[in-house]
Amino acid sequence: MIQVKNLNFSYKKGVPVLKDIDFSIEKGEIFGFLGPNGSGKSTTQKILTGLLKDYSGEVKIAGKEIRKQGIDIYKDIGVLFELPYLYTSLSAVDNLEYFGSFYPKEQLRDINEVLELVDLKKEYRRKPIKKYSKGMRQRASFARVLMSNPNILFLDEPISGLDPSGAILFKNIIREEQAKGKTIFITTHNMYVADELCDRIAFIIDGDIKALDTPKNLKNSEDHGFVDIEYELNGIIENVTLHTKEILNGFPFTYDKIKSIHTKELSMEDVFVKVTGRGLK
Repeated sequence: MIQVKNLNFSYKKGVPVLKDIDFSIEKGEIFGFLGPNGSGKSTTQKILTGLLKDYSGEVKIAGKEIRKQGIDIYKDIGVLFELPYLYTSLSAVDNLEYFGSFYPKEQLRDINEVLELVDLKKEYRRKPIKKYSKGMRQRASFARVLMSNPNILFLDEPISGLDPSGAILFKNIIREEQAKGKTIFITTHNMYVADELCDRIAFIIDGDIKALDTPKNLKNSEDHGFVDIEYELNGIIENVTLHTKEILNGFPFTYDKIKSIHTKELSMEDVFVKVTGRGLK
């Protein structure tokens, strides 16, 4: 569905933002693009959605170079920006009616249906967006994306500003859209969201992709294997965490009795730090 090859981009001459990026995304896949602020996540998404065109390399959607596609491409993609993209003097209903006017009527989902789906309370649907909380604006923005029933969803920090119940709701909606065969590209620095939702994840730092694999493979690769060991020595219970390589030839400590051994799965953030040498801030 999406192919990216040798993608390079600079805002200023001689200052590369993206460096020979390569990846592909299959139809119906949830693909996570993870990295700290300034890593190139949003720039990549802007290129994939046709907002930035002065790049080198290949960027294809459905087999066609995006620079050669006309405005019809926007019938097939929906973009949820990190900051809600709405007219604040208009209500949620008015916003959706306006944005819906750019699409064929037969493509659109019912406005009340999508507002119900994102759980935007009925008493607020006719009120101006400027009276909404951040979480309510995020719900209205997601409804705007879903209303056009796009085949590809680009979601930038999709659960930003949501309370726990809202985050769960959005994650369930994303899974439901995937079940319909939609392709979903998520940019985020929230490792827990990526781990929970994504089929594959790419780590990007300073415009370079440092790793790309499934969450399970990233966390369970040989280099990231750890075990928690509880043991007894002189009547005292001790605990230690070791790399699996450290115990191949026996335990490197003195003990009277091994009480328990448990494999330890690193969090996605642990893996990110180990792979990239960087945190997410």
